Amino acid sequence: MRNVPKLIRPLLVLAALAATVVAASGCGTTTADTARGRNLFKTNCGTCHTLAEAGTTAQIGPNLDAAFAAARESGQNSDTIEGIVKAQIENPRPENGDPAVSMPADVVSGQDLDDVIAYVGSVAGVPGAAPPKVPGGPGAQVFANNGCGGCHTFTAANSGGTTGPDLNEVLPGQSAAMIEESIVDPNAKIASGYPANVMPANFKEIISKQELEQLVKFLTENAKK
Repeated sequence: MRNVPKLIRPLLVLAALAATVVAASGCGTTTADTARGRNLFKTNCGTCHTLAEAGTTAQIGPNLDAAFAAARESGQNSDTIEGIVKAQIENPRPENGDPAVSMPADVVSGQDLDDVIAYVGSVAGVPGAAPPKVPGGPGAQVFANNGCGGCHTFTAANSGGTTGPDLNEVLPGQSAAMIEESIVDPNAKIASGYPANVMPANFKEIISKQELEQLVKFLTENAKK
């Protein structure tokens, strides 16, 4: 795959795995909690992977919907996709400094692993998949659709992510303009204790102007004073 763009290689690997695991039996995840798996995915995996139903849009690792769309269309079931995802998590390619083709070891394990693979197996590549509707108005939906809760704790959104700052703590006192800048240019001002280049820098491109206004309004109005 010398001449294959590096961001496409992981998709080809997953597609090849899908082709070889057609006959795979179930993964024994009958006790898995997919709702819990969704939250675990958003927190542990959503900072690298796009998955429409989870509302995650990161582009560091493979887009899981794109990776499994063909497998889903060909009739491969959720158990097969679970098996592929489990194998990728338990035996990731060794880290080589390029997150597009490698993944950290032990992202999740035990029951957490069972819950995550059951969740991904149930939604990855499903046509028309989208995050469930949430209360709180259009801004809350934008927050959910874009996986913000996977990284941030925010009481108004009932989210508990810890990858990024707790919005209950950092938003009070910020103007709408400051909040908007933190969304569209996240490296402009980085919260103390957090590294650069963790929050996706493409929200300006993937969130419409109207949705951005709705999101900023939601954050501004619900920031604890």
